[in-house]
Amino acid sequence: MISPQPPHNEAERLAELYSYNLLDTLPDVDYDNITALIASICDVPISLVTLMDRDRNFLKSHFGLDIRESPRDISFCGHAILDDKELFIIEDARTDERFHDNPILDEYGTVFYAGAPLLNENGYALGTLCIYDVKPRVLTEKQKKSLVLLAKQVVNLFELHRKNERLLEFQAEQKRRNERLHSFAHVVSHDLKSPLANITSLTRLLREENAGTLNETSLEYLAYIEESSLTLKDYINGILRFYRDDSLSESQKEDVSYVEFFEAIREMLILKDYEFCYPTNGVFININKAALTQVVLNLVDNGLKYNPKDVCTVTAVVSENDSYYTFQITDNGRGVEPEKQEEIFQLFKTAGIKDRTGKEGTGIGLATVKSLVTKLGGDIHLESELGVGSTFTFTIKK
Repeated sequence: MISPQPPHNEAERLAELYSYNLLDTLPDVDYDNITALIASICDVPISLVTLMDRDRNFLKSHFGLDIRESPRDISFCGHAILDDKELFIIEDARTDERFHDNPILDEYGTVFYAGAPLLNENGYALGTLCIYDVKPRVLTEKQKKSLVLLAKQVVNLFELHRKNERLLEFQAEQKRRNERLHSFAHVVSHDLKSPLANITSLTRLLREENAGTLNETSLEYLAYIEESSLTLKDYINGILRFYRDDSLSESQKEDVSYVEFFEAIREMLILKDYEFCYPTNGVFININKAALTQVVLNLVDNGLKYNPKDVCTVTAVVSENDSYYTFQITDNGRGVEPEKQEEIFQLFKTAGIKDRTGKEGTGIGLATVKSLVTKLGGDIHLESELGVGSTFTFTIKK
């Protein structure tokens, strides 16, 4: 018997093999289907998907055998991965000096072997798709072709497994990053609130205690300080809302009537002189009320606050089909420039529009809206005309 020698690029080959994380994994029906199929096509009692490790042959799938691995130094597959051909075939191992006195012949009575090396995209032989028989035989051209094609399919499964592994790793890392970012935003925002409140309170106290003694410039400076403090407060609250959207999107679902839902929106609006029109006949079935309220409230509030018209109006329209609820929130405001209509959904991006009190937005509200709508299985887009108004259309999945 002649034991197979490692290929010249063994270190690189093993590195490629280990990158798939397939060694010592549990049986998989996709590989088992392939070994069962090739055994049927070739009419043989044994077929395997093997992975050639440093000193063993790991059987990812084993049809006709009840073992998970075998020593590399007696394996047929160790010779197969050294061969440059698509198929390595031994029609009768009893007449081949490489396999004379091989324990596999005595233990399993196998004398025929055919193996297709499992070559990955970088050209490394990771193992084989192979078949055994207890009698000498010759494969037909159809059987040979089937063995080669199914070997390529095994490699495709390897690649898919590796991509899924990498995707899971990426998702896990993204989750860890988001958790760290969420924690950071919460801690920083919380820690900023107290000194920020002190700045606002002390500014007002300073102005009140020195009423009549401060000149116009000093009063203007104090007003700037207070305005900046309130703007920063809006940023902090917006960031907290943005990072709370995960918990909102996981809120319990419930049924709620149109009138109850929109009346609650009206009561939460801070502006008084406005017209808010909405449907009253209908019921939302099994919706995430908390998340949907956050979305609609933000859009309606923006339509009123960032509106220079004497009479501010916002109209909500709801329609539905078998899969989605569709909402249209239309205002009669100043509109948004075409080049800014996409970027306003990005975090901290604004259209540069000031509200009715002269304050510019933080660029957090619409980013939160888009995030929530996406997590509710829908999409959102804006249609706007300068001087006429804007319509936000969004969907949520039923």
